Amino acid sequence: MAESARWIENRYQPTLSLVYLPHLDYNLQRHGPYVAQTSMSASSGDLPVAPDTGLGSPANSQAGKPAPRPINPAIQRDLQQIDAMVGDLISFFRSRSVQVLLLSEYGITNVDTPIHLNRLFREKGWIMVKDELGLELLDCGASKVFAVADHQVAHIYLNDHSLEDRVRELLESTPAVAGVMGAQGKKEMGIHHPRAGDLIAVAAEHAWFTYYYWLDDRNAPDFARCVDIHRKPGYDPAELFLDPKIPAVKLKILWRLLQKRLGFRMLMDVIPLDATLVKGSHGCRSANTADWPILVTDDPSMITRPQIESTGIYQIIHRLVPEGGQRPDSSRLVPKSG
Repeated sequence: MAESARWIENRYQPTLSLVYLPHLDYNLQRHGPYVAQTSMSASSGDLPVAPDTGLGSPANSQAGKPAPRPINPAIQRDLQQIDAMVGDLISFFRSRSVQVLLLSEYGITNVDTPIHLNRLFREKGWIMVKDELGLELLDCGASKVFAVADHQVAHIYLNDHSLEDRVRELLESTPAVAGVMGAQGKKEMGIHHPRAGDLIAVAAEHAWFTYYYWLDDRNAPDFARCVDIHRKPGYDPAELFLDPKIPAVKLKILWRLLQKRLGFRMLMDVIPLDATLVKGSHGCRSANTADWPILVTDDPSMITRPQIESTGIYQIIHRLVPEGGQRPDSSRLVPKSG
């Protein structure tokens, strides 16, 4: 992606380039960004710590300053790689009189608690499934209630609106669910889109939502053990892992590839169903602002407040992009996120 950005700049010199660098996204979800509290020891004092943004929350700190948190050693190599890559890109674009912004999509925090909303709904008799050769498929149309999970946010759809109060009560009583929004709450947060859930649940910082609806892994649909983003009713970070329970899993992958090469139908069924493997997630608003997304620039005049609404980023970018599509030598923007 970085090389593509250079190629486009050299060939076309656009007035706006959007360079997406998702390098940190994967291992931060696999391992978590910080050393887990349960595994901290005296040796953690030798580890690099997360930088202080100066925007620490008093609720999470003493004297308004967050306590330092050691960076997870499992992501040190990723941090070094992305640092070098971004540094090279900044130097490249600056040499061409390009104004650079560094923009992150979200901040990932440590998690250790998966929440299975669809399983809770099924235990209440609100979820319907279809039997497909002994495996279970979620029947959204026939279900009274179902959830579509997205990291630390879940959209809950009600086909039977008489259950709204009961569903909300169940959600609010579920451990690690931090909040539930109905119609008014969605309006206040600016997320009252026609396709949004009738209710929206937000997980606590240490938790996240799965899409799982089966009660027995033997009945999980065939796509559950595959990378299949379109058939799963929600995001599945378990796709970032190979199933540790499969002996010689890489040999199985080679065997599946050979089957495909020979023309056989096959499933690349090597994904685990163990949600506890996931150690990082995002979506809720962290109490510690050091975990919030950041906007970095070398021009202080662009940022006039310590905190900016997400929708305000557009205005900052818009002010920098020249009108009429003409590119002055000193006014360009390259946001990068990841």
